[in-house]
Amino acid sequence: MSNIHPTNIIADSVKIGKNVTIGAYNVIEDDVVLGDNVTIGNFNTIGEYTEIDSECKIFHNSSIGVEPQDKKFGGEKTKLIVGKRTIIREFVTLNRGTNATGETVIGDDVLIMTGVHVAHDCIIGNNVILVNLVALGGHVEIDDWAILGGASTVHQFCKIGKHVMLAANSKIVQDVPPYILAGKHPLRYAGINALGLSRRGFSKEEKSLIKKAYKYYFRSELNTSISLKKIKEEFQDNEHVNEIVNFIENSDRGII
Repeated sequence: MSNIHPTNIIADSVKIGKNVTIGAYNVIEDDVVLGDNVTIGNFNTIGEYTEIDSECKIFHNSSIGVEPQDKKFGGEKTKLIVGKRTIIREFVTLNRGTNATGETVIGDDVLIMTGVHVAHDCIIGNNVILVNLVALGGHVEIDDWAILGGASTVHQFCKIGKHVMLAANSKIVQDVPPYILAGKHPLRYAGINALGLSRRGFSKEEKSLIKKAYKYYFRSELNTSISLKKIKEEFQDNEHVNEIVNFIENSDRGII
């Protein structure tokens, strides 16, 4: 049985799952979908066409799925989609998509801390952590298990790979390849994310191969094309190194 405070303004077209809890003074607009066991605090706005999957928890004073901050936006029907068990803390702004892709997507088990902004058409993978005051421009892509330190800012269209960990106050204007630590100004490679990879079951051998591949790319005197060729030749059957190579070769903004 759902528990919904009487002060809420909820459109008739909203679909509410089982065992949903909604606190006081929320506004939930047309065609919103709330999955089972969703919990919503007080004083939130959830914009039209937003889809919140099961067991998500939204705290207080956030703007979820409202129109994007894009002057080209013409009121088209677009979505914000939030995956299972995602936590959204206070004073967060999550914008829905534009005509470009039609949706902003946030994966499962994501933690979005206080004051974070996610702009239109972003794609955020599973188990990502966005620490307090992170700001993402439009069309940013963040792959699974990445962690962005507090007050980091990401330029539009940048991509951040799997298992990346970025220092607080990072300024990201180029793509960040998977499995690494990065920090300083300008942002640069600071080694592999060894602790994070260990926690997620990577073996010593896997971490050693990833580190060796990045040594060729970031820490040798080889230019990038020659280093990539050497990496391909030496590690051609390793799935993690192939992930690195594919990420670098498909980068549009260049690598940090």
